[in-house]
Amino acid sequence: MYIVNSFNVAILMCVVTMICWGSHANMLKMQSKGYSYSYYYWDQAIGYLLLPLILALTMGSTGLAGEAFIPNLLHADPASWLWAIAAAFVFNLANIIFVASVDIAGMAVAFPVGMGFSLVLGVILNYIAKPEGNPVLIFAGVLCVVIAIIVNARAYAGMSPEGEDKVMMKKGIRLAITGGFLMGLFYYLLQNSMPAILNADSLSNISGTGKFTPYAAVVVFAAASFVSNFIYNSYIMRHPFKGKPVTYKGYFSKGTAKDHLIGAVGGMINATGTTFNIIASGMVGAAIAYALGQSNPVIAAIWGVFVWKEFKHAPKGTNKLIVWMFLFFAAGVTLLTLSK
Repeated sequence: MYIVNSFNVAILMCVVTMICWGSHANMLKMQSKGYSYSYYYWDQAIGYLLLPLILALTMGSTGLAGEAFIPNLLHADPASWLWAIAAAFVFNLANIIFVASVDIAGMAVAFPVGMGFSLVLGVILNYIAKPEGNPVLIFAGVLCVVIAIIVNARAYAGMSPEGEDKVMMKKGIRLAITGGFLMGLFYYLLQNSMPAILNADSLSNISGTGKFTPYAAVVVFAAASFVSNFIYNSYIMRHPFKGKPVTYKGYFSKGTAKDHLIGAVGGMINATGTTFNIIASGMVGAAIAYALGQSNPVIAAIWGVFVWKEFKHAPKGTNKLIVWMFLFFAAGVTLLTLSK
């Protein structure tokens, strides 16, 4: 299987993660008007499963290092399976709530709020579990991200939506906070399904340990996440966050081939980020890899501000706040990169 042996390559994979995690929700914006969020989520769940499987059968099954994907699946112990499955159920609940917040509040608001909470909690948990890197630089970087979140919230507060829009915005922010909190837990759970020290040496000698390689861990994680949709998304279809309830029949009759493809591509973009991040975490450390990946609100804010024009009606002075938000996010990412 392919193992990262270069720090620079690992950092590059984390940056790809940041771009993917900050961009996948664009697919939701591109859906046909009236196409239910719940239908979109089924499409993205399919893409989220297919991409890790493709990578596992290629990058995870070729080369002389480590154990190939399928033998590793067969040799893993029940505890590894349970950790990956638990991570999937937590993640998918977080993701379905978070994507709903994007649908309601927009990318420029939902991402900094939700993923900011996720970043802070995830970094603390993963650093406690695997203390790698300079803690001063790591937590200074996290502090910069937190400040960026506060600045972003201040920028949006100036827009002061009224009436029903204000009620929905508050609902979107509450969903973003809830989804972000849960999102901060999944990475720690998934890391427990793999070797405690996830580096080239441990992966090359993983056979007989009962632990997953990153490729096997992400595939089991993605498959369990897909299965959990029959619980979570079935409920959301009957009790949507906004709009009317929908049925499974409508998924096949109302969605076009383009709608289904857009959702699947969104899932594949998201899964690319997850897979690359887990692979890179062995070289840069779990806390740093997760922090860099979850700095994705700056990418989402770029989409929200410059492409979807979510701040076009903002009052004078908002642009300065947005610039400060980007600067603090950039500082946070820089500090996190330098921390190892």
